[in-house]
Amino acid sequence: MSPPAVEVVDDHDLIRLSAADPEAFGQIFDRHAATIHRYLARRIGRTLADDLTGETFLIAFRNREKYDMSHADSRPWLYGIAANLLRGHQRAEIRQYRALARTGADPAYSLYDDSDDRVTAADQVRGLAGVLAELPAGERDVLTLVAQAQLSYPEVARALNIPVGTVRSRLHSARKRLRKALPALEGTIDD
Repeated sequence: MSPPAVEVVDDHDLIRLSAADPEAFGQIFDRHAATIHRYLARRIGRTLADDLTGETFLIAFRNREKYDMSHADSRPWLYGIAANLLRGHQRAEIRQYRALARTGADPAYSLYDDSDDRVTAADQVRGLAGVLAELPAGERDVLTLVAQAQLSYPEVARALNIPVGTVRSRLHSARKRLRKALPALEGTIDD
């Protein structure tokens, strides 16, 4: 006798269920909190990311009746809430990137075990962080949602409540600034 089939419920179903059973929303948190936290930590540091992750889900919970049920995946919506919260903490974000530009040590990740690779990566991270600190907020939001959160253009547009064309334009501009500031990274920054 085989085990019963487990029904996978999409995010929009959970949000719909949470209208009658608020605890159902906890599954949205369970699915996406680590991802949202990682995104926030890379932009403003772990300590503030802890607070903003909780605040992101609190705002989502309070506004769940406004969720567009035509979207099965709530990640872009959650990233949009997180990006809006980051706007109130731009100084902290810029400080984070400037510290990263000085040290080259990304507090959110340790990617390399080999010391030569770590030194090379640290040099690239310092340069990249310096440029990110100087990008206009709109370009930084789009770039980080595409590069760090790995959202598609339509998902970024949905997250930031902007047209897809604006996403493309801001991303193009951010990449152009990156290429100009970081010639050593030429060829690694897609357009």
